[in-house]
Amino acid sequence: MDKATQVPIYDSDRQGSAATEEFWAILKYRYLIVQFVRRDILTRYKRSALGVAWTMLNPLGTMLILTLVFSRAFGGSQEGYAAYVLSGLIAWNFFAQSTNAATLHLVWGGSLLKKIYIPRTSFAISATGTGLINLLLSLVPLLIVMVIIQVPIRWTMIFLPIPILFLAMFTLGIGLIVSTMAIYYADIAEMFQITLTAWFYLTPIIWSPEILPELYGLWITRLNPMFYLVELFRVPIIYGQVPDVRLLLISGGIAVFTLFSGWMFFTSKSDEFAYRV
Repeated sequence: MDKATQVPIYDSDRQGSAATEEFWAILKYRYLIVQFVRRDILTRYKRSALGVAWTMLNPLGTMLILTLVFSRAFGGSQEGYAAYVLSGLIAWNFFAQSTNAATLHLVWGGSLLKKIYIPRTSFAISATGTGLINLLLSLVPLLIVMVIIQVPIRWTMIFLPIPILFLAMFTLGIGLIVSTMAIYYADIAEMFQITLTAWFYLTPIIWSPEILPELYGLWITRLNPMFYLVELFRVPIIYGQVPDVRLLLISGGIAVFTLFSGWMFFTSKSDEFAYRV
């Protein structure tokens, strides 16, 4: 048969799984994700009088309010309470803002899926990337607060990339799960806001786990994945210690499991997104 008249044969058995195909697509379209992150940063601060400085002032202002309100109730058991609150708040804000952004980007920007091909996970990945930049900027006011209240800045902070990586993996996994559910049920996005509020107060951001009775501490903290991730983030900053192996293994296991589960769940449903957005 003439090569010019040959018809290509598509064999689904020769294709990899949806999860694998999505991974390779993300690598191929990595420059598009960079542009999404750049767009989000520019859009967020374009009309702001304070610009990027607002990323640093926002957690700082929230920290001041929380410290004034809760320092009498919870601050007595924690030295350097302001830095304690701010460090937890930085980790929490990254998680909450990035998961929200991943959901909103897919729901409101999903119309692109009907027009052109882009990797579906690019919305969640770019939201997490934007959150990472904001997190790094937020470390500046944390260092300033530590200097002001005389909390030592120790060499153990060089271990911060590890908790930040685990936190990003967990955040991306949750973002993929929630955004997938929001495509099918629009109320999920609103319900997730309520869940985040409850989750915030159940995570030791403004309080220390030591104030809880042992039984309640087990249920409220040990079964809360954000407890381990926030603790891993705090240990090299506030306590000046290298995270122990147990905490690293638990946090890493939570991060890997959540990201894997979110990726598999998202990619198993992604072919239907164009019909539902």
